[in-house]
Amino acid sequence: MAGVDLRSMHPPSERDSRSPIDPATDGIDCDSALPEGWPCDIPCMGEATEARDRGREDASLTESGSPGLRGPAGPPPVPVAVAATAGIRAGKLAGRTMTSAIWVLAWPVLVQQMLQAFVGMADKLFAGRLGPDERVAALDAIGIGSYVGWFIVIAMSGLGIGGQAIIARAMGAGREAEAHRALGQAMSLSAIWGALVGVVLWTTAPALGQVTGLAPDALEGLVVYLRVLAVSLPFAGLMMVGAQCLHGAGETTWPAAIAVIVNLVNVAASWLLSGVDLVFEVGGTTLALRDPLGLDLGIAGIAGGTAIGYAVGAACTLAVLARGVRDLALRGIDLPVERPMLARIVRVGVPNFAEGISMWAVNLFILVFIGMIAAAEDTAGRGLQGAHIIAVQWEAFSFLPGFAIGTAAGTLAGQYLGAGRPDLARRAVLACTGIAIVAMGSLGVVFMTLGEPLTRFISPEPIHLETVPRLLFICGTVQVFFAITMVVRQGLRGVGDTTWCLILTTVSSYGVRLPACYVLGVSMGLGLEGIWLGLCGEFVVRAALFGGRFLHGGWTRIRV
Repeated sequence: MAGVDLRSMHPPSERDSRSPIDPATDGIDCDSALPEGWPCDIPCMGEATEARDRGREDASLTESGSPGLRGPAGPPPVPVAVAATAGIRAGKLAGRTMTSAIWVLAWPVLVQQMLQAFVGMADKLFAGRLGPDERVAALDAIGIGSYVGWFIVIAMSGLGIGGQAIIARAMGAGREAEAHRALGQAMSLSAIWGALVGVVLWTTAPALGQVTGLAPDALEGLVVYLRVLAVSLPFAGLMMVGAQCLHGAGETTWPAAIAVIVNLVNVAASWLLSGVDLVFEVGGTTLALRDPLGLDLGIAGIAGGTAIGYAVGAACTLAVLARGVRDLALRGIDLPVERPMLARIVRVGVPNFAEGISMWAVNLFILVFIGMIAAAEDTAGRGLQGAHIIAVQWEAFSFLPGFAIGTAAGTLAGQYLGAGRPDLARRAVLACTGIAIVAMGSLGVVFMTLGEPLTRFISPEPIHLETVPRLLFICGTVQVFFAITMVVRQGLRGVGDTTWCLILTTVSSYGVRLPACYVLGVSMGLGLEGIWLGLCGEFVVRAALFGGRFLHGGWTRIRV
């Protein structure tokens, strides 16, 4: 390699902004700098970065006279929490303490997720306020539609997590040009991928309703709902993937602000298009919000509001990325397809997508089991699907803090590994897990004690009031295990350990969740409560599996 200037292999616009590069201290990103198959005896960038960090740490400790390293004994070293993010070299988290970084990352995501949950709640509220003849069918249809909405998130996050992981590593190491390229490639792919998923959704909508055993009127509503959503999926891709890339850079405030706009637009548009009147009894007083337009589009109007929200969110996301955040911006030069970066995004993203599909497919089987139970009870599939999804909707409020704190865990762990500090990556995931246990465990107590009023807020139907409180009690008992699963899995995803996430989720879902739900709910005749016993019992097993992977430590050596 003597006499070869590796910096010249990239045009100036693609070099790291910290140039000039010193191979002896900075290392070379061999994956992108060398043609495939070339040997290299120069330290790789991550290895050089880690070595340089150790040298700086040793030097700083020597100067302070800390015991245990070079130099005379002196005052104890500065606690990690005081300068925990000192190794992160770029982006919003550079220079922040770990506690501060967790807060900065988590609270905007929590706001964003709470708003999204309220939108899902609003959709069901609107469906529950339709006419008596269509109310139950509409709730069943939107219940299945909510699972399809979950599939949309899975499909987009499969691409987005690849961009997020690469951007997080690049930010931790200060490789800003690499982060720009990852952002450009992820956004270029997002619209194309969204269009492809939309075509699949449009085509398979009728079959999905038939598989889940919906009654004919509910099936008709589901097809309408899904096909309206299908048209908007390119916009959904741009919005969701863009938000994940911003998360990788440590920027969660802008995605939360965009979510506020999107959700307000979504709720307002869904209400105006659906044509429902909202009437509430508060302290003996009747409060009424009458539909001013009279369009009366029903389920199609509820889906139309979601589609309009996606379009507004895509426009806002592109505007923020084009303007740029700290050390990250969407540039035209990075949009054309670049095969090495594209391959890196796909390598991380495909296992994440497969994990999501694996979990989603299991829960689709669960909906089939519920349809079998409903048919056996001679209800023609009416009501139980809606009861299930109402319980899921309330349960969503418990894992909102888990998702928000898990996002912080994934971003911090990825950036710390990029900075060559696996010890701080471990500490960040553990700290976030503890916070989530407290938050989600507290909400579990609420579910166990307030099931009936929570149910009545959405639907006054007797089948819902009878069933949903029992389901909420069951899920309240396992929220601590759900918290461990959520945060540790998000942390592993954030560092790119998506293959092991796929393996563990698939083993737990198909080896425990699916057979447990069938045996308890269908074979033993415990009905919907048996299904939920199987669902929630599996969380305990999954928490143990992901906890074992975290303690093993192999995720700290993953390269993205």
